[in-house]
Amino acid sequence: MPRTRDRESMLWSPEGDAARCALCERRCLIPVGQGGFCKTRYNEDGTLMSRTYGDLSAVESRPIEIKPFYHYWPGSTALTFSSWSCNLTCRWCQNYHLSRRPPSPAGRTHTAPEELVVRALGAGDAGLCASFQEPTLLYEYCLELFPLARQSGLYCCFVSNGYMTGEALDGLARAGLDGLKVDIKGGPDLYREHCGGADGTVPWRRAQEARGLGLHVEVVCLLVTDLNDGPEQVSELVGEHLHRLGPDVPLHFTRYHPVKAFGRPPTPPGRLERAREIAFKAGVRFPYVGNLPGNRYENTWCPRCGKLLVMRDGPQVLEYRISAEKRCPGCGEPIPITGEGRRTEEQVNRLTRKQVNKSSEQVKK
Repeated sequence: MPRTRDRESMLWSPEGDAARCALCERRCLIPVGQGGFCKTRYNEDGTLMSRTYGDLSAVESRPIEIKPFYHYWPGSTALTFSSWSCNLTCRWCQNYHLSRRPPSPAGRTHTAPEELVVRALGAGDAGLCASFQEPTLLYEYCLELFPLARQSGLYCCFVSNGYMTGEALDGLARAGLDGLKVDIKGGPDLYREHCGGADGTVPWRRAQEARGLGLHVEVVCLLVTDLNDGPEQVSELVGEHLHRLGPDVPLHFTRYHPVKAFGRPPTPPGRLERAREIAFKAGVRFPYVGNLPGNRYENTWCPRCGKLLVMRDGPQVLEYRISAEKRCPGCGEPIPITGEGRRTEEQVNRLTRKQVNKSSEQVKK
């Protein structure tokens, strides 16, 4: 595989010999010969360069529900790809082996955008998803990749911490990004204390702006045991969600599991269900629980009549009952779905009849 070459960053401005990065809201001022906070942008003789173009750390076809996206092309798979490093330093990161590792000039490889599109089409994927670590750091690559993907009929989405600048979001949307899952960590104090001193209002603002640009948006909050899973903290997050995004944007509460650098016990399932109940009672029409396979609240229910619309078992769609007009077949309530939804035979064939019967019992009210 050929080596990748550094590319000039698309979002920066000179300030004397230093370079002001405008890719994320840290807006690092980077002296000559040094890198920014994420270590993927560096100042080479007064020009800001990117070290991530085409240097992919992982490429894998995965169900879109695993992101999780539940209202965006349900039942499809996306060719998921990533690079290195991150612009936040969350101690509980599940992919710390990627997010804590800066790109290595000596070990970099290169995957051309055209190669990724061909691979997705060959695998039968419906789209592309930049994920695993912060995809904004692949900005220049995505600006070239997404138009090619859209021309080939593929959707393009991000699983992001939402800490990109408005300029970066606008550029990605114009290139073809049409789906954005934003990870909300918690309140402002949590961002300052546990995420590298970040401004906790930024992800909410980006999610709101993404909605204004016509992107499909879903919000996820990883509930970490005794850190952000209390009723008051959840209520504050739900209030911000309704204020910024409205009742129809899906809100996922996912279970935390211990990682190498953070040893708190897994989130008790009852706290996840409590968070979901708080959200539903406050007016969020599509609140979910995640990382609890088989739980009834990973399914989609009609918010009006309570009919089961989408039955899931983890990332697998077992039943998809929303009409072609994207309405509840029971009462006709419009259901906000982007793209076509389906139950794939490949997914169903992986399940035994016992698993299907077990899931059916668990979703009964």
